[in-house]
Amino acid sequence: MNRAGIERALAPSSPLRHCVVIAGIGLCGLLLPDQWPLLARIAVMALFVLSLDLVVGIAGLATLGHVAFFGMGAYAAGIVALRWTADPLLGLAAGAAAGAATAAVSGLLVLRYQGFTFLMLTVAVAQILHSLANKLRGWTGGDDGLSGFAIDPVLGVAPFDLEGKVAYLYALAVLVGSYHVVKHIVDSPFGLSVRGIHQCRPRMPALGTPVARQLWKIYVIAGLFAGMAGAVSAQISGIVGLDSLGFSLSAEALVMLILGGAGRLYGALVGAAIFMVLHHTASSINPYHWLFVIGGLLMVIVLVPRESLASWLRAIPRPWANGARAGRREAA
Repeated sequence: MNRAGIERALAPSSPLRHCVVIAGIGLCGLLLPDQWPLLARIAVMALFVLSLDLVVGIAGLATLGHVAFFGMGAYAAGIVALRWTADPLLGLAAGAAAGAATAAVSGLLVLRYQGFTFLMLTVAVAQILHSLANKLRGWTGGDDGLSGFAIDPVLGVAPFDLEGKVAYLYALAVLVGSYHVVKHIVDSPFGLSVRGIHQCRPRMPALGTPVARQLWKIYVIAGLFAGMAGAVSAQISGIVGLDSLGFSLSAEALVMLILGGAGRLYGALVGAAIFMVLHHTASSINPYHWLFVIGGLLMVIVLVPRESLASWLRAIPRPWANGARAGRREAA
């Protein structure tokens, strides 16, 4: 690679640079062995919220049924591991295929509508799948959940350990690779056309953009990555419950996206990390009233302008910064 290619790869907007930063921050988690299970869960939720950002932030489609793709991916990975093969990569592929197929079929119906009707149809799809998972006990385990499956070592050399180190690295690797692909998709002409539909939907047909087809494509892509998140969740936890198709998971994912900022991709990762850490910390302190913390933070994010938040943060005294400036003046 020549110098120009290296500069493009390391540009601030480059997907490779973003992935290097995410991987670097993620690898710092290896210094916290007691938190590896939590960090693995954060990586899974970050991937799920990233897929939700494609629908909400990029395409501008408000949905509360995105959990349908997550749950189908989780059940697909669990069933494949229990009945056919325990290879984690094949299970990951099965989860991705299940999520994409669910999005492809349901998208043919729900994407015919907009606004509140679309929102309610997505919830209806998720609730129908939740009911089916409860009824098909022979395949899903029903209320008891799908369990009893073990996952083979990753690439045949890295078995899942009790400490959760391999599970965390596996989830982090899937997240980084998925972010790289999603970033390329969003920055491509296809991604720009979807952003155009979000910003001015009536104008895009006049520019020759097939609106319905583009929205269906981004919906299927989002379902694919949500299915991957569900598959990883099933593989690292060893169980798939009905909560993987529950409405609360969709609502929490939407809160995470709002916390991090919709339409920015990296906001999905930031929001998931903030929510999961606050949830873990606040619930450990007070398991009955931890939602007050999340609700208060969400109100601040929504009601207070970001410019005001940034100015308040800059106004916070930083003694270490003053000391550093004094040291530079003395050196000069």
